[in-house]
Amino acid sequence: MLQTLLDTIARMPQMWNVLRWIAEAGYVQHHRAIREILAPHATPDRCFLDFGCGTGQFAQDFPADRYVGLDPTRPYITFAAHHRLGQFIVSDGTAAGLAAAQFDGALVLGVFHHLSDALAHSCVHELSRLLQPGATLLVIEDVPPPAIWNVPGHIMHWLDRGDNIRSDADYRRLWTPHFTVKRDYGMRSGICDYRVYVLERPLERAA
Repeated sequence: MLQTLLDTIARMPQMWNVLRWIAEAGYVQHHRAIREILAPHATPDRCFLDFGCGTGQFAQDFPADRYVGLDPTRPYITFAAHHRLGQFIVSDGTAAGLAAAQFDGALVLGVFHHLSDALAHSCVHELSRLLQPGATLLVIEDVPPPAIWNVPGHIMHWLDRGDNIRSDADYRRLWTPHFTVKRDYGMRSGICDYRVYVLERPLERAA
């Protein structure tokens, strides 16, 4: 019954945004990671992809004229298009219909734990196609709370709508065919725990 209630709330973009904002303490750590790792405003003319953008919660962190958000949930994209700046596209991420190598950086936040292995591999392949060689891919993924005392975090993890939370080793196997892991670290956002992966699209070898 509780899971049904959460599923219903998740289909209501405004209410879902408020509940997540509270649980994540205003997403302070997410905003910091985007600012420090992707540095969207550091240099001009760099384009960014928000892969699985949801309601466009993080569109504000990017230059509006150089930001594209993808998500398979049409109500979320409709909400984002009306309330955020940028370009928003309905797509499951496997064939976005965008030109190859057009993005200098990308954000994937809490997406892969919702995907089956087959779909996750297809999305990583598409990300590799969309990113320029040398581009940075910032992946922030849910992990089980490491602290036993974080009871709210454990409850949130139990209620999470994603069924494919993977181990660090499994995530690395997912990235490595197409990306190099530059570094990774743990991150606490409110009551929620994440693993942050900073990946790089390898430079293409000369023929």
